[in-house]
Amino acid sequence: MSDRPRLRVAATVLDAPDPRALAGFYRALLGWEVVADWAEWVELRPPGGGAGLSFQAEPLFVAPVWPARGGAQQMMAHLDVEVADLAAAGAFAEGLGAVVAGFQPQAHVRVYLDPVGHPFCLFLPDGAG
Repeated sequence: MSDRPRLRVAATVLDAPDPRALAGFYRALLGWEVVADWAEWVELRPPGGGAGLSFQAEPLFVAPVWPARGGAQQMMAHLDVEVADLAAAGAFAEGLGAVVAGFQPQAHVRVYLDPVGHPFCLFLPDGAG
């Protein structure tokens, strides 16, 4: 028997100057549902349940720099999104407002910046492609 209490990651939280706008981008990208919507906080969850994404207002938000360099705002986390077709998923993300990052470290991964500058990766399963 374990003494460890039940712990579950409920969400990853991204700061943004406008949480509703950034939540709208990820809602369209992932097809997730809005489960809470306040002026300074928005939550998304996948339709089948599970950990979601939350967005909180940060008026002093500074976009992170990718790749990292000294003296610049560092990213605190990034999202990895598995896709079946890297080109199609990338074109879809760009159509929603994502920007291809200037540095691409791997052939089976594409790094993008969301509309406020958070890096996220689209990747093929098992390094395929």
